[in-house]
Amino acid sequence: MKDWINFPLVVRIQDIRIFAYCRNWVWITVSTFKKTLNFKRLRCFHTVAIEGSFTQAAHALGVGQPSITTHVKALEDDYGIELFARHGHNIELTDLGRSLLAITHRIFSLEEEAVGALTEASGLHTGHLKIGAIGPSQVTDMILAFGRKYPDVELSVALGNSQDVLSRILNFQDDVGILPLESEEGRLHSVPFGENRIVLLVRTDHRWADLKEISIHDLEGERFVLREDGSATRHAFEDALAKANVSIKPVLAIGSRDAVREAVANSLGIGIALEDETLRHERLKTLRIADADIILHPHVACLEDRRNAPMIKAFLDLVAETAQDGAS
Repeated sequence: MKDWINFPLVVRIQDIRIFAYCRNWVWITVSTFKKTLNFKRLRCFHTVAIEGSFTQAAHALGVGQPSITTHVKALEDDYGIELFARHGHNIELTDLGRSLLAITHRIFSLEEEAVGALTEASGLHTGHLKIGAIGPSQVTDMILAFGRKYPDVELSVALGNSQDVLSRILNFQDDVGILPLESEEGRLHSVPFGENRIVLLVRTDHRWADLKEISIHDLEGERFVLREDGSATRHAFEDALAKANVSIKPVLAIGSRDAVREAVANSLGIGIALEDETLRHERLKTLRIADADIILHPHVACLEDRRNAPMIKAFLDLVAETAQDGAS
Protein backbone atom coordinates (compact mmCIF):
# COMPACT_ATOMS: atom_id res chain seq x y z
CA MET A 1 0.00 0.00 0.00
CA LYS A 2 1.27 3.40 -0.90
CA ASP A 3 2.00 5.76 1.88
CA TRP A 4 -0.48 8.62 2.48
CA ILE A 5 0.65 11.91 1.05
CA ASN A 6 -0.39 14.35 3.73
CA PHE A 7 -0.94 17.99 2.82
CA PRO A 8 -3.67 20.45 3.71
CA LEU A 9 -6.21 21.43 1.11
CA VAL A 10 -8.00 24.71 1.95
CA VAL A 11 -11.36 25.50 0.42
CA ARG A 12 -12.87 28.88 1.39
CA ILE A 13 -16.65 29.04 1.50
CA GLN A 14 -17.45 32.61 2.49
CA ASP A 15 -15.98 32.72 6.02
CA ILE A 16 -15.65 28.92 6.51
CA ARG A 17 -12.35 27.12 5.97
CA ILE A 18 -12.46 23.37 5.32
CA PHE A 19 -9.24 21.45 5.87
CA ALA A 20 -8.87 17.96 4.34
CA TYR A 21 -6.03 15.57 3.92
CA CYS A 22 -5.95 13.82 0.57
CA ARG A 23 -4.32 10.66 -0.74
CA ASN A 24 -2.50 11.48 -3.96
CA TRP A 25 -4.90 13.81 -5.84
CA VAL A 26 -8.53 13.84 -4.91
CA TRP A 27 -11.09 15.89 -6.82
CA ILE A 28 -13.45 17.64 -4.39
CA THR A 29 -16.69 19.27 -5.43
CA VAL A 30 -18.11 21.79 -2.97
CA SER A 31 -21.66 23.15 -3.13
CA THR A 32 -22.26 26.50 -1.46
CA PHE A 33 -25.53 28.05 -0.50
CA LYS A 34 -25.47 31.87 -0.32
CA LYS A 35 -28.47 33.93 0.68
CA THR A 36 -29.52 36.50 -1.85
CA LEU A 37 -31.08 39.77 -0.79
CA ASN A 38 -34.65 40.32 -1.92
CA PHE A 39 -34.82 43.98 -2.94
CA LYS A 40 -38.60 44.06 -2.88
CA ARG A 41 -38.46 43.19 0.81
CA LEU A 42 -35.67 45.70 1.35
CA ARG A 43 -37.71 48.46 -0.30
CA CYS A 44 -40.69 47.61 1.90
CA PHE A 45 -38.50 47.87 5.00
CA HIS A 46 -37.03 51.18 3.80
CA THR A 47 -40.43 52.70 3.12
CA VAL A 48 -41.88 51.59 6.46
CA ALA A 49 -38.85 53.06 8.25
CA ILE A 50 -39.19 56.36 6.37
CA GLU A 51 -42.97 56.66 6.66
CA GLY A 52 -43.10 55.48 10.28
CA SER A 53 -45.92 52.97 9.81
CA PHE A 54 -46.94 49.99 7.69
CA THR A 55 -50.14 51.76 6.65
CA GLN A 56 -48.33 54.85 5.35
CA ALA A 57 -45.74 52.67 3.62
CA ALA A 58 -48.48 50.74 1.83
CA HIS A 59 -50.02 54.02 0.69
CA ALA A 60 -46.64 55.32 -0.52
CA LEU A 61 -45.92 52.15 -2.52
CA GLY A 62 -49.47 51.72 -3.77
CA VAL A 63 -49.95 48.21 -2.39
CA GLY A 64 -51.98 46.59 0.37
CA GLN A 65 -50.73 46.72 3.95
CA PRO A 66 -50.71 42.90 4.33
CA SER A 67 -48.21 42.72 1.47
CA ILE A 68 -45.89 45.19 3.20
CA THR A 69 -46.18 43.34 6.51
CA THR A 70 -45.44 40.00 4.84
CA HIS A 71 -42.34 41.27 3.03
CA VAL A 72 -40.84 42.92 6.12
CA LYS A 73 -41.55 39.84 8.25
CA ALA A 74 -39.96 37.61 5.60
CA LEU A 75 -36.84 39.80 5.60
CA GLU A 76 -36.58 39.48 9.37
CA ASP A 77 -37.18 35.72 9.26
CA ASP A 78 -34.58 35.22 6.50
CA TYR A 79 -31.84 36.43 8.81
CA GLY A 80 -33.38 35.67 12.20
CA ILE A 81 -33.33 39.31 13.29
CA GLU A 82 -35.71 42.07 14.41
CA LEU A 83 -35.79 45.35 12.48
CA PHE A 84 -38.80 46.92 14.19
CA ALA A 85 -39.95 46.80 17.80
CA ARG A 86 -43.75 46.50 17.75
CA HIS A 87 -45.81 48.23 20.44
CA GLY A 88 -49.42 47.60 19.53
CA HIS A 89 -50.08 49.75 16.44
CA ASN A 90 -46.82 51.67 16.94
CA ILE A 91 -43.42 50.63 15.62
CA GLU A 92 -39.89 51.75 16.39
CA LEU A 93 -36.65 50.90 14.63
CA THR A 94 -34.28 48.67 16.55
CA ASP A 95 -30.55 49.49 16.59
CA LEU A 96 -30.09 47.04 13.72
CA GLY A 97 -33.01 48.62 11.89
CA ARG A 98 -31.41 52.07 12.18
CA SER A 99 -28.12 50.71 10.87
CA LEU A 100 -29.89 49.06 7.93
CA LEU A 101 -31.82 52.26 7.19
CA ALA A 102 -28.54 54.16 6.80
CA ILE A 103 -27.51 51.57 4.20
CA THR A 104 -30.83 51.55 2.34
CA HIS A 105 -30.70 55.35 2.10
CA ARG A 106 -27.50 54.91 0.10
CA ILE A 107 -28.84 52.01 -1.95
CA PHE A 108 -31.99 53.75 -3.14
CA SER A 109 -30.18 57.03 -3.58
CA LEU A 110 -27.82 55.26 -5.97
CA GLU A 111 -30.83 53.75 -7.71
CA GLU A 112 -32.17 57.26 -8.34
CA GLU A 113 -28.77 58.30 -9.67
CA ALA A 114 -28.81 55.34 -12.06
CA VAL A 115 -32.21 56.40 -13.34
CA GLY A 116 -30.91 59.94 -13.72
CA ALA A 117 -27.86 58.76 -15.66
CA LEU A 118 -30.01 56.69 -18.00
CA THR A 119 -32.37 59.58 -18.70
CA GLU A 120 -29.68 62.28 -18.99
CA ALA A 121 -29.25 61.67 -22.70
CA SER A 122 -32.89 62.53 -23.24
CA GLY A 123 -32.46 65.97 -21.70
CA LEU A 124 -33.18 65.27 -18.01
CA HIS A 125 -36.89 64.91 -18.63
CA THR A 126 -37.78 62.88 -15.57
CA GLY A 127 -36.60 62.23 -12.03
CA HIS A 128 -37.01 63.43 -8.46
CA LEU A 129 -34.75 65.95 -6.72
CA LYS A 130 -34.96 66.25 -2.92
CA ILE A 131 -33.94 69.60 -1.45
CA GLY A 132 -33.34 70.62 2.16
CA ALA A 133 -33.60 74.24 3.32
CA ILE A 134 -33.93 76.25 6.51
CA GLY A 135 -36.70 78.43 5.11
CA PRO A 136 -38.99 78.56 2.05
CA SER A 137 -37.73 81.96 0.90
CA GLN A 138 -34.23 80.50 0.54
CA VAL A 139 -35.24 77.99 -2.05
CA THR A 140 -38.25 79.49 -3.85
CA ASP A 141 -36.30 81.27 -6.60
CA MET A 142 -34.13 78.21 -7.19
CA ILE A 143 -37.16 75.94 -7.50
CA LEU A 144 -38.87 78.30 -9.95
CA ALA A 145 -35.76 78.58 -12.12
CA PHE A 146 -35.09 74.83 -12.07
CA GLY A 147 -38.74 74.06 -12.77
CA ARG A 148 -38.74 76.31 -15.83
CA LYS A 149 -35.65 74.58 -17.21
CA TYR A 150 -36.66 71.02 -16.25
CA PRO A 151 -40.47 71.05 -16.01
CA ASP A 152 -40.91 67.28 -15.70
CA VAL A 153 -38.48 66.75 -12.82
CA GLU A 154 -40.32 66.36 -9.53
CA LEU A 155 -39.03 68.54 -6.69
CA SER A 156 -39.64 68.13 -2.97
CA VAL A 157 -38.46 70.36 -0.12
CA ALA A 158 -37.84 69.47 3.54
CA LEU A 159 -37.49 72.36 6.00
CA GLY A 160 -35.45 72.39 9.21
CA ASN A 161 -32.59 74.14 10.95
CA SER A 162 -29.04 74.01 9.59
CA GLN A 163 -28.18 70.86 11.57
CA ASP A 164 -31.28 69.11 10.20
CA VAL A 165 -30.38 70.06 6.63
CA LEU A 166 -26.78 68.88 7.04
CA SER A 167 -27.88 65.60 8.59
CA ARG A 168 -30.34 64.86 5.79
CA ILE A 169 -27.63 65.39 3.16
CA LEU A 170 -25.15 63.13 4.94
CA ASN A 171 -27.81 60.43 5.45
CA PHE A 172 -28.87 60.46 1.78
CA GLN A 173 -32.35 61.74 2.66
CA ASP A 174 -31.88 64.89 0.57
CA ASP A 175 -29.90 65.30 -2.63
CA VAL A 176 -28.92 68.90 -2.01
CA GLY A 177 -29.34 71.31 0.88
CA ILE A 178 -29.19 75.07 1.35
CA LEU A 179 -26.96 75.84 4.33
CA PRO A 180 -26.64 79.35 5.81
CA LEU A 181 -22.86 78.98 6.02
CA GLU A 182 -20.21 76.91 4.28
CA SER A 183 -19.88 73.66 6.21
CA GLU A 184 -16.54 72.32 7.41
CA GLU A 185 -17.80 68.77 6.81
CA GLY A 186 -15.19 67.19 4.53
CA ARG A 187 -17.65 64.93 2.71
CA LEU A 188 -19.51 67.88 1.15
CA HIS A 189 -19.17 69.85 -2.05
CA SER A 190 -20.80 73.29 -1.96
CA VAL A 191 -21.54 76.25 -4.22
CA PRO A 192 -21.81 79.75 -2.70
CA PHE A 193 -24.62 82.14 -3.52
CA GLY A 194 -25.38 85.58 -2.14
CA GLU A 195 -25.38 86.77 1.46
CA ASN A 196 -27.98 87.36 4.15
CA ARG A 197 -27.85 89.88 6.98
CA ILE A 198 -29.19 89.19 10.48
CA VAL A 199 -31.59 91.88 11.71
CA LEU A 200 -33.62 92.52 14.85
CA LEU A 201 -37.40 92.14 15.17
CA VAL A 202 -39.32 94.45 17.53
CA ARG A 203 -42.97 95.33 18.03
CA THR A 204 -44.25 98.47 16.31
CA ASP A 205 -44.86 100.01 19.75
CA HIS A 206 -41.32 99.23 20.98
CA ARG A 207 -39.17 102.20 21.99
CA TRP A 208 -36.84 101.43 19.05
CA ALA A 209 -39.60 101.10 16.44
CA ASP A 210 -38.94 104.54 14.88
CA LEU A 211 -35.24 103.80 14.40
CA LYS A 212 -33.62 102.18 11.36
CA GLU A 213 -30.59 100.84 13.22
CA ILE A 214 -29.07 100.63 16.70
CA SER A 215 -25.72 99.78 18.24
CA ILE A 216 -25.02 96.23 19.35
CA HIS A 217 -24.16 97.65 22.78
CA ASP A 218 -27.78 98.84 23.14
CA LEU A 219 -28.77 95.17 23.36
CA GLU A 220 -27.17 94.79 26.77
CA GLY A 221 -29.64 93.19 29.19
CA GLU A 222 -32.51 93.04 26.68
CA ARG A 223 -34.95 90.11 26.64
CA PHE A 224 -34.64 87.97 23.50
CA VAL A 225 -36.61 85.27 21.74
CA LEU A 226 -34.13 83.04 19.89
CA ARG A 227 -34.11 80.02 17.61
CA GLU A 228 -33.09 76.59 18.94
CA ASP A 229 -29.44 75.61 19.50
CA GLY A 230 -29.05 74.06 16.04
CA SER A 231 -29.76 77.39 14.32
CA ALA A 232 -26.85 78.96 12.43
CA THR A 233 -28.59 82.33 12.69
CA ARG A 234 -28.56 82.10 16.48
CA HIS A 235 -24.93 80.97 16.57
CA ALA A 236 -23.78 83.87 14.36
CA PHE A 237 -25.71 86.36 16.52
CA GLU A 238 -24.31 84.96 19.77
CA ASP A 239 -20.77 85.05 18.35
CA ALA A 240 -21.21 88.75 17.52
CA LEU A 241 -22.50 89.45 21.04
CA ALA A 242 -19.51 87.66 22.57
CA LYS A 243 -17.04 89.65 20.45
CA ALA A 244 -18.71 92.89 21.57
CA ASN A 245 -18.84 91.69 25.21
CA VAL A 246 -22.61 92.18 25.27
CA SER A 247 -24.92 90.04 27.42
CA ILE A 248 -28.63 89.56 26.68
CA LYS A 249 -31.42 87.73 28.52
CA PRO A 250 -32.71 84.80 26.44
CA VAL A 251 -36.28 84.16 27.58
CA LEU A 252 -37.43 81.63 24.98
CA ALA A 253 -35.95 79.30 22.35
CA ILE A 254 -38.30 78.25 19.53
CA GLY A 255 -37.76 75.89 16.61
CA SER A 256 -39.33 77.94 13.80
CA ARG A 257 -39.12 81.40 12.30
CA ASP A 258 -42.87 81.91 12.33
CA ALA A 259 -43.00 81.05 16.03
CA VAL A 260 -40.25 83.59 16.78
CA ARG A 261 -42.21 86.28 14.91
CA GLU A 262 -45.39 85.52 16.81
CA ALA A 263 -43.58 85.50 20.14
CA VAL A 264 -42.11 88.94 19.41
CA ALA A 265 -45.51 90.21 18.23
CA ASN A 266 -46.92 89.08 21.60
CA SER A 267 -44.34 91.08 23.59
CA LEU A 268 -42.19 88.17 24.79
CA GLY A 269 -38.97 89.89 23.72
CA ILE A 270 -36.83 91.06 20.82
CA GLY A 271 -36.22 88.57 18.00
CA ILE A 272 -33.62 87.99 15.30
CA ALA A 273 -34.21 87.01 11.69
CA LEU A 274 -32.55 86.91 8.29
CA GLU A 275 -33.28 90.12 6.41
CA ASP A 276 -34.16 88.41 3.13
CA GLU A 277 -36.65 86.16 4.92
CA THR A 278 -38.42 88.86 6.92
CA LEU A 279 -42.00 89.11 5.73
CA ARG A 280 -44.17 92.13 6.41
CA HIS A 281 -46.11 91.93 9.66
CA GLU A 282 -48.55 94.54 10.91
CA ARG A 283 -47.15 94.39 14.46
CA LEU A 284 -43.43 94.02 13.71
CA LYS A 285 -40.56 96.24 12.62
CA THR A 286 -37.01 95.27 11.56
CA LEU A 287 -33.83 97.05 12.67
CA ARG A 288 -30.26 96.72 11.49
CA ILE A 289 -27.34 96.56 13.92
CA ALA A 290 -25.19 99.53 12.96
CA ASP A 291 -21.78 98.52 14.32
CA ALA A 292 -21.89 94.76 13.77
CA ASP A 293 -22.38 93.35 10.28
CA ILE A 294 -23.68 89.89 11.13
CA ILE A 295 -23.91 88.33 7.70
CA LEU A 296 -24.38 84.72 6.64
CA HIS A 297 -23.03 83.43 3.33
CA PRO A 298 -25.36 80.63 2.15
CA HIS A 299 -24.12 77.63 0.19
CA VAL A 300 -25.90 74.89 -1.72
CA ALA A 301 -24.27 71.62 -0.68
CA CYS A 302 -24.32 67.97 -1.67
CA LEU A 303 -22.18 64.94 -0.97
CA GLU A 304 -18.86 65.17 -2.80
CA ASP A 305 -19.35 61.66 -4.19
CA ARG A 306 -22.71 62.67 -5.71
CA ARG A 307 -21.86 66.07 -7.21
CA ASN A 308 -21.85 64.69 -10.76
CA ALA A 309 -25.18 62.86 -10.50
CA PRO A 310 -27.23 64.35 -13.38
CA MET A 311 -29.98 66.12 -11.43
CA ILE A 312 -27.67 67.29 -8.65
CA LYS A 313 -25.16 68.65 -11.17
CA ALA A 314 -27.93 70.41 -13.09
CA PHE A 315 -29.17 72.07 -9.88
CA LEU A 316 -25.68 73.13 -8.78
CA ASP A 317 -24.90 74.51 -12.25
CA LEU A 318 -28.10 76.55 -12.15
CA VAL A 319 -27.24 77.93 -8.70
CA ALA A 320 -23.72 78.86 -9.87
CA GLU A 321 -25.14 80.63 -12.94
CA THR A 322 -27.68 82.51 -10.79
CA ALA A 323 -25.00 83.59 -8.31
CA GLN A 324 -22.76 84.76 -11.14
CA ASP A 325 -25.60 86.77 -12.72
CA GLY A 326 -26.36 88.35 -9.37
CA ALA A 327 -22.74 89.37 -8.87
CA SER A 328 -22.41 90.95 -12.33
